[in-house]
Amino acid sequence: MPHASQYKSPSYEVLGVRVDAVQIPEVVSRMEEWIKRRDACRYIAVTDMHSLMEAQHAESFKKILLGADLVVPDGFPLVWLGRRKGLALQRRVYGPELMERFCLESSAQGYRHFFYGGAEGVAEDLSLRLAARFPGLQIAGAFCPPFRPLTRQEDQDVVSLINSVRADVVWVGLGAPKQERWMSEHQGRLKAPVLVGVGAAFDFHTGRIAQAPLWMREHGLEWFFRLSHEPRRLWHRYLIYGTQFVALVLLESLGLKKFY
Repeated sequence: MPHASQYKSPSYEVLGVRVDAVQIPEVVSRMEEWIKRRDACRYIAVTDMHSLMEAQHAESFKKILLGADLVVPDGFPLVWLGRRKGLALQRRVYGPELMERFCLESSAQGYRHFFYGGAEGVAEDLSLRLAARFPGLQIAGAFCPPFRPLTRQEDQDVVSLINSVRADVVWVGLGAPKQERWMSEHQGRLKAPVLVGVGAAFDFHTGRIAQAPLWMREHGLEWFFRLSHEPRRLWHRYLIYGTQFVALVLLESLGLKKFY
């Protein structure tokens, strides 16, 4: 459930999901506040069109997004919709950039980072690369889960590991909706104050997947770059879900369909 915070940010709804009208500096500040308070485990859903469409097809996933402490606009369509509602959203809260920015601004604070997700060896590689880029960054640990459901004992071992290393922030790179489900399911068992689902950031920062040029990322064209590089994996997400998303948003804006 959401927790009270000294920060109050405006929000808006898209297809029945609350999106917080925040930018990266405010998200970083919110994370630092939660780490200092250390009174609960909170999770941030870095959300785009794909996540919102997953929420339309699974009520259980919509509830997970509604239960997030922050739902930040990662996709440009969400930024544009926020602007249409009069909110001052200059840029999106891009997951890989949020990770870099937090590491940069908090490396002197001694916060302990844990990396969970990615293919075999990716989380460890990511932690080494970030430690090299940001002197002083404290690495608490890394774990790459197998591509199958964990047994109850394996899952408990992961929880015990993260708690034993006193992680302050757990970066979760499982992709949506898997990472949000994981954060929601483990929120009550982890002592880490902050969980952040950052999707492909693990692969981008380790060079496993090519990142779109900056000009494409800043003008809402990253989807085209990614689709051209991984058509088999992403065609359904961008072409089918993308078309459905536009249609549903249009119906919502015209008052022809309501989302709860």
